[in-house]
Amino acid sequence: MLIYLKVNEINHELDIDPAKRLLDILREDLELTGTKEGCSEGECGSCTVIMNGKAVNSCTVLGIQARDKEIFTIEYLEKDGELDQLQKSFIKKGAVQCGFCTPGMLMSCKALLMKNPNPTSEDIKREEMINDHRTQSFEELFQAFYIKQNKVEPSEETKETIYKLYYGEDYDNEAN
Repeated sequence: MLIYLKVNEINHELDIDPAKRLLDILREDLELTGTKEGCSEGECGSCTVIMNGKAVNSCTVLGIQARDKEIFTIEYLEKDGELDQLQKSFIKKGAVQCGFCTPGMLMSCKALLMKNPNPTSEDIKREEMINDHRTQSFEELFQAFYIKQNKVEPSEETKETIYKLYYGEDYDNEAN
């Protein structure tokens, strides 16, 4: 089946099996290997890309569903050898862990920022960008967002607020 899609601002015409997953189209047909396959069930988020402005798990999107859509992958964030500000923020806060799920995490964050350029910690939690199995911590992620938006480190008071929003009002940073 012939489909058209726009990936990272480049138009593509591809002859695909309609049951082929978007993840496989990106990795195999377009050789965009930054998008990773983790669970293959849409649970882990490692394969997250942005499709028509929304974060989607590319392992659960069929090629036919991607027809005539605009898609952004992790490769889109880097321009002329320069990392995106969000990528720089992740590195600065150590919000990258082993790196395997980082592309998906970055694309989830980018989708949120496209929709809401100034998300609160509650907005971030509501988007469920932190899956249980991820080794990423909420504090590092929110601090990376904070740096991206404000271009400065969060104050100790802001960090304390972040901890309490995530862990609850009873959280005692001194005890942890």
